[in-house]
Amino acid sequence: MLIISNTVSIPDDELELSAIRAQGSGGQNVNKVSSAIHLRFDIPNSSLPEFYKQRLLELKDKRISKEGVLIIKAQQFRTQEQNRDDALERLKTLILAATVVQKTRHATKPTRGSQKRRMDSKTKRGQVKSMRGKVDY
Repeated sequence: MLIISNTVSIPDDELELSAIRAQGSGGQNVNKVSSAIHLRFDIPNSSLPEFYKQRLLELKDKRISKEGVLIIKAQQFRTQEQNRDDALERLKTLILAATVVQKTRHATKPTRGSQKRRMDSKTKRGQVKSMRGKVDY
């Protein structure tokens, strides 16, 4: 069972884990050992609350198919167990990241004092630059 929060968890039967051969360098071991993990998670048919499902399906993530199946491939480590833990951890962080609600941004205006300070500094800088010109006697 994958525990997401105090109230939300995903049972093991909803996660489809399969071992595959890893890509990349590694010599003969890569061709013999299936150490990479494919994790498939069907979002619409899961036991997650509707809020979680909706937020996950709204993500513009290339790992989520049109049918709503999330596919995570973990092949960073040499052992199957470490890749399995990595895939589950990545699924957990994705779900938690999808549920974070962004604060609404409120447009603000600069204060009158800050505007005055800005204009004064511009005037002062302009005076410094004008003093660099040719001197007439």
